Amino acid sequence: MFGARDSLALVMLLAAAFAQGAELASPQRQDAVAERGAKVMPFALDKTLHVFDKTETGGVQQVVAKQVGDTEQVNLIRQHLQHIAASFAQGDFSGPARIHGDQMPVLAELSAGAQDLKIVYSDLPQGGQIVYASARPDLVQAIHRYFDAQLSDHGRHAVGGHQGHHP
Repeated sequence: MFGARDSLALVMLLAAAFAQGAELASPQRQDAVAERGAKVMPFALDKTLHVFDKTETGGVQQVVAKQVGDTEQVNLIRQHLQHIAASFAQGDFSGPARIHGDQMPVLAELSAGAQDLKIVYSDLPQGGQIVYASARPDLVQAIHRYFDAQLSDHGRHAVGGHQGHHP
């Protein structure tokens, strides 16, 4: 989705375009999520940006360092996303539950349908990404609801992408 030289500019453009349309959780909930996230995610939320791009077959989750050349954050992002992609592929969604709470929408649904999910990690120049895909329409909708919940809870640290776009 992002090229090496224009990744940061595109991320900031997406942030500006989608920030005003997002339905966000309360500032108190966002702060609580950020506090719990700091215990689960090794990278700094204020130095990174989460991008959730819904697609026709699922979605693409990207985490990128805001500062070009921030190799510490890039390495931490990649390590974390590789770990959670492997966990998700096995039906283990306990990481998001620790950050967002056990009652986060769709975690049980995604876990139960894990055998019908394709979850693939790859590096990006400024971080990493996980592609989620399924042939089951109910799981595609679950991925979309999961992304919506992520966007709501991460607020200022996340942006949504174009539905139907393929990286």
